Amino acid sequence: MRKLVVCNIISLDGFYSGPGGDVMAMPFDSGFSDYNAERLRAADTLLLGRKSFEMFRSYWPAVAQDMSQPAVEREISRLNTAIEKVVVSNSLNPEAIGGWGPTRVVRRADAREEVATLKARPGREILIFGSHVLWNDLLAVGLVDELHLMIGAGIVGEGVRAFEARLSDRLHLLDTRTFDGSSLILARYAVDR
Repeated sequence: MRKLVVCNIISLDGFYSGPGGDVMAMPFDSGFSDYNAERLRAADTLLLGRKSFEMFRSYWPAVAQDMSQPAVEREISRLNTAIEKVVVSNSLNPEAIGGWGPTRVVRRADAREEVATLKARPGREILIFGSHVLWNDLLAVGLVDELHLMIGAGIVGEGVRAFEARLSDRLHLLDTRTFDGSSLILARYAVDR
């Protein structure tokens, strides 16, 4: 069975985004990109909510050819374009998703069943970046296998909390990691069922 891995940055005080939902308030640095590239290399499906999909699609495609961007950013752009993207949305028009590699839309009512089906198929990891509402829902119903949280050295004070509800499942720490030149700490947790 394939693993569903949620990979996100959170602030030291436990927020997914800053005031007004501003994700750019998060304490990003080079370790974030390095780890995201590593995760994309291990996956063959990227599961996204509509907002994250639209934000990524507006940013990533042009980065691949932008020689002013670091090599890791250009690699992430190419990997994001090539990977199969499954977007969970009731409002996104399936005809409006073209132009960014293999992408399809799944309605929210069908998302849990679709994720269970994806996990049962052979393949590599299924990855979620961003997509706060989606991954919290999938975590609450036992479909997330691992949380890879990059904890940043920043306090945002307010915004969107990383976790929306208490978990009935327990988490156990798989490992921690730091990155050269980065203030981020990676904490990888498995979800015990």
